[in-house]
Amino acid sequence: MIDHNWYLEHRVLEVRPIGPLTEDDFQSLAAQVDPVIRECGRLSGLLINAQHFAGWDNFVALLAHLRFVRDHQKHIHKIAVVSDHKLLGIMPRLVDHFVSAEVRPFASAEFQRALDWLGEPG
Repeated sequence: MIDHNWYLEHRVLEVRPIGPLTEDDFQSLAAQVDPVIRECGRLSGLLINAQHFAGWDNFVALLAHLRFVRDHQKHIHKIAVVSDHKLLGIMPRLVDHFVSAEVRPFASAEFQRALDWLGEPG
């Protein structure tokens, strides 16, 4: 499941993976994000709160995640990854080559700093 919250008048979306991700999770997330992108043109930011990231339910779910990224990354200005996991801390440097958004890691104690950064113009 992917829980979510909107911030800054639907300009920044926080997503929180809860348990192993499924294909349906990404369809549900797209149903939340796509209307905002249609109305506003793009999201100012995406905050990935990955404190409890448990991976994917199966390979089909991983492919759905990759399709979601491919289809939506060009509509997101900045991405903040909030996690204390070391691997997720280096993830922004890896995905930076595949997405047009600026991506930065933040420790869990820096949640508000990450949200503030996403709301900054630029």
